[in-house]
Amino acid sequence: MFEKFFPDLIVNSIQDIDLEDLKERGIKGLVLDIDNTLVAQFTKDASVDVVEWIEKVKAAGLLPCILSNASEKRVIDFNSSLSIPAIHRAYKPSPRSFLRAAEILGIESNRVAAVGDQLFTDIYGGNRTNMFTILVRPIDKKEILFVKLKRHVERFVLAKHSKLKLNKHSNIKRAKWKEKSAVKYSASKK
Repeated sequence: MFEKFFPDLIVNSIQDIDLEDLKERGIKGLVLDIDNTLVAQFTKDASVDVVEWIEKVKAAGLLPCILSNASEKRVIDFNSSLSIPAIHRAYKPSPRSFLRAAEILGIESNRVAAVGDQLFTDIYGGNRTNMFTILVRPIDKKEILFVKLKRHVERFVLAKHSKLKLNKHSNIKRAKWKEKSAVKYSASKK
């Protein structure tokens, strides 16, 4: 079932995320990937644009949190100018890390949007915990080999998404799976 990997929304960049629309959907927090989502891969610090965007997120009344598979040093260094909650070595798509981020924010997972550039880590992990998922187009094509290989499979899944996104049966099936999965992982966490 490809629907597990389908995002709820696809945008070109974080700047294209309509924060007011998220609030209207009941979203109260954002779980954010770093590399190729907020900044290009291998970029050490948050750019001025990212710092300003995080301030817009906060001003809109949304709570941001970084959720990254990167090392502790990488996440701490990057977060130094943002000073928002952050989780390193998240082992995405592990549902535990997504649930932990929601817990840190003090928000139920179905009121959180997971934002990232990869279907099989960011989007799948967010979907497994019934978060609203937003796929951001990768900022930079310079990536490690493993990620480059995954991009080929992602293109196939996104082609399926294009065909099925207006299919009512597919959308209902996906919504039920997200809810069931979230209950399963929430219960296993206790």
